[in-house]
Amino acid sequence: MPDAEDVRRIALSLPETTEKTAWSMPTFRVAGKMFATLPEDETSIAVRCPKEERDELVRAEPGKFWIATHEAQFAWVRARLAALEDEAELRDILADSWRQAAPPRLLEAHPGVGVPGGR
Repeated sequence: MPDAEDVRRIALSLPETTEKTAWSMPTFRVAGKMFATLPEDETSIAVRCPKEERDELVRAEPGKFWIATHEAQFAWVRARLAALEDEAELRDILADSWRQAAPPRLLEAHPGVGVPGGR
């Protein structure tokens, strides 16, 4: 089961990612834009996710994904680390969120990040 240190290691391995504490929790940013957080007791992550996809994820796997009340109006979803299948699933979730926040120059320079089979 992935843990907070796996989140940190994987997030920071993504191009131009930095860690910054905000709202008393670790946040991960690409080119200054936040793409992931480790809220509360670091047993879950919050990541960017288009609202339509987010709602589908929550309906399909409510034990794994949920929407925090204060984030409902934003395109973010939470995932319970203990419910993730493995580190590969965590990597896919973080990389997909990174792609949503990364500027075009980084997407062009790293076309495989966050793309299935691309790493």
